[in-house]
Amino acid sequence: MSDSVLREDKVLDCSGMLCPMPVIKTSKAIKEVPVGHVVKLIATDPGAPADMQAWSRQTGHELLDSHQEGNKYVFYLKRKK
Repeated sequence: MSDSVLREDKVLDCSGMLCPMPVIKTSKAIKEVPVGHVVKLIATDPGAPADMQAWSRQTGHELLDSHQEGNKYVFYLKRKK
């Protein structure tokens, strides 16, 4: 664990939603924050880690961190453009 603490500007809870809803909602949420700000996504879909890595690659937004907390997957995504 690093000393830097990630701070989110917007939290998006997609618990209980299956693909593609977390991706669609993340795409909408990232547009609602200024460039350089961070969206925290919480998801329970086991496919979310692969989905969010692909989404980050395709959109150019930065996946700062992803980890699992119990049955939830947590992602920090930084708007790059």
